[in-house]
Amino acid sequence: METVEMNSVSLKRPRSEDDVANADEIKRQKILEKSQAGNDSGQSIETVTEQPEDTKNEIIPNEESEEQEEEELEDSDDDGDPESFADMMKHGLTESDVGITKFVSSHKGFSGILKERYSDFVVHEIGKDGRVSHLDDFSVPVDDEVNFEDPSEETFTVLSDEDKQRLEELQLFKNKETSVAIEVIEDSKEKRTVIHQAVKSLFPGLETKTEDRDGKKYIIAYHAAGKKALAKVRTATDPRKHSWPKSRGSYCHFVLYKENKDTMDAINVLSKFLRVKPNIFSYMGTKDKRAITVQEIAVLRITAQRLAHLNKCLMNFKLGNFSYKNHPLKLGELQGNHFTVVLRNITGTDDQIEQAMHSLREIGFINYYGMQRFGTTAVPTYQIGRAILQNNWNEVMDLILKPRPGAEKGYLVKCREEWAKTKDPAAALKKLPVKRCVEGQLLRGLLKFGMKNIISAFGIIPRNNRLMYIHSYQSYVWNNMVSKRIEEYGLRAVPGDLILKGATAVHLEEGDVGNYTIHDVVMPLPGFDVIYPKHKIGEAYKEMLVADNLDINNMRHKIRDYSLSGAYRKIIIRPQNVNWEVVAYDDPKIPLFTTDLDKLEGKPLPVLPTDGKFRALKMEFSLPPSTYATMAIREVLKMDTSIKNQTQLNTTWLR
Repeated sequence: METVEMNSVSLKRPRSEDDVANADEIKRQKILEKSQAGNDSGQSIETVTEQPEDTKNEIIPNEESEEQEEEELEDSDDDGDPESFADMMKHGLTESDVGITKFVSSHKGFSGILKERYSDFVVHEIGKDGRVSHLDDFSVPVDDEVNFEDPSEETFTVLSDEDKQRLEELQLFKNKETSVAIEVIEDSKEKRTVIHQAVKSLFPGLETKTEDRDGKKYIIAYHAAGKKALAKVRTATDPRKHSWPKSRGSYCHFVLYKENKDTMDAINVLSKFLRVKPNIFSYMGTKDKRAITVQEIAVLRITAQRLAHLNKCLMNFKLGNFSYKNHPLKLGELQGNHFTVVLRNITGTDDQIEQAMHSLREIGFINYYGMQRFGTTAVPTYQIGRAILQNNWNEVMDLILKPRPGAEKGYLVKCREEWAKTKDPAAALKKLPVKRCVEGQLLRGLLKFGMKNIISAFGIIPRNNRLMYIHSYQSYVWNNMVSKRIEEYGLRAVPGDLILKGATAVHLEEGDVGNYTIHDVVMPLPGFDVIYPKHKIGEAYKEMLVADNLDINNMRHKIRDYSLSGAYRKIIIRPQNVNWEVVAYDDPKIPLFTTDLDKLEGKPLPVLPTDGKFRALKMEFSLPPSTYATMAIREVLKMDTSIKNQTQLNTTWLR
């Protein structure tokens, strides 16, 4: 098998006469997409099948006092026109910057646009039992033991929006009122009962009573026992434990269908509407934002009925396939994900496409860590990780806070400028309205612990985010070493390679080489609990770490969190369930396949022309956990998948 090296692959391949004839239509198509999706179109292209290794299922709740302002700032932020965005992204990373330089297939590459519409990228989670998650049922399960305290449908509609707003402010102590009075317009015992139930179900921590005022009936809502009672209620999520039937599992499992939202954002939205803390939700893996994704979620002691009601309230979310179980979900308990991807406006011939897809199915792709692992700005995350491992905390602080060229939100630019000028955390923090970003968290840490205690200040950043930096450095080393391994030995197993026997890595001996293929070979992420290949690449690991002032034989850090145990990762991944077809289309906005939601709503399959202006490649494949779908697509297209180069591709089409 031949290996092909990528040396500055041109994203804009030479256009045929047909391509030139279509140029005006392509420009119109891109401009339409820009108006709909801004610069995100075709740029946010990274999808990992689950959250990176060694991270915990942790969600940091938004700070309520800042939440609305921060959301407005983030939503209103504008990156400018495509050309200026591309100009800013010149400072971003390319694949070669992070060691992604090789291909395994020999076909000629071709152009195609990935995620031109987020609906062109659909991800279905594959559970540990091998079942693919689908949203195909909105019904609510009925308990064997009838629960008379479950809220009725009327509970969710009896209160006006104004009543709900006042009750929420009362519940969260956001005003000086000690109670809220709700007039009973159509007075009857049944009506009053429904209002009592609605307040208690939707606003845990509040109690109600009925009062006569001037001949009218009012339901009075008030706090049962002050802020401590509220805190207890919100932590437990269920103030009336006896109301949960004993025969019902404590966790409601459901399928979450979401569009253009990442998993943690989605859970924060759900928790906000349910008025509970995000940490009562659990899941098996995080899913990309710019996609349609379908995955299983579990939540502690929230009824399916309450969850189902959210289908009427939320945009871009649907919840279904409810069931009650006695266990939460755990991160990593999945077999992988099934992807359905559309690459629009492809230029490859039918022959090229057949060769590319056959190679993907039979050989696979190099299991590189994708560009998402390394950040999108001029300061890659692996550089910060390297500084942490070097115990160079001034460098860590500087890399996170110093001014950097490239695409960033305006308030971050001002914050960095203030920091560079004054080195005053309080002054820099004042320039930063969004405090929950890493920069804001570090500045608050410096304000609290002082400039001489950067380690403690850095510790304020959530653990997942801190570990992301050192995992990024491990990934950077792994990518570079794998490229060297393939350059040196090609796509065959050789003596000195590592293979796994169970969970243990062993060196491949000369006499055993014939029993293994490249698909069996693994490479280590550097750490104190791994072994290295017994050939040139083993030495290359040491040399790379020595160049970074690190000792490969001493990967323990004086701070335990930053000690790297290491891990093993397969060099080549062969996707399963690979299928594809080329379709023609005229309308750039027409969907090219039906989603789970389309099927539930009875939408017909899109009618496509037999000879359209454009061609698209529809492809499906399944990947195991912790592999990047964009690396599979990179192998098909033979193109750089970095935001920097994808942006250049899109703005080139606009010229």
